[in-house]
Amino acid sequence: MTTPPRDPDADPRPVPPEAPLPTDCCGSGCPVCVLDTYTEDLHRYRADLAAWRARHPEADDTPRAGGA
Repeated sequence: MTTPPRDPDADPRPVPPEAPLPTDCCGSGCPVCVLDTYTEDLHRYRADLAAWRARHPEADDTPRAGGA
């Protein structure tokens, strides 16, 4: 029995979090700073991406010349 091809839409590649703008942090030492939240989101994204790559070893992450 063969495995049917995966539907890429069923398990999309994780999207990186949007970095806050320099003006998003007020510099007042807030208990929950936007920079702290971004760092947590970035760690979660990297873990999710590693898991996604393990599920999709066929994914080509090689940068192409000219950005194409």
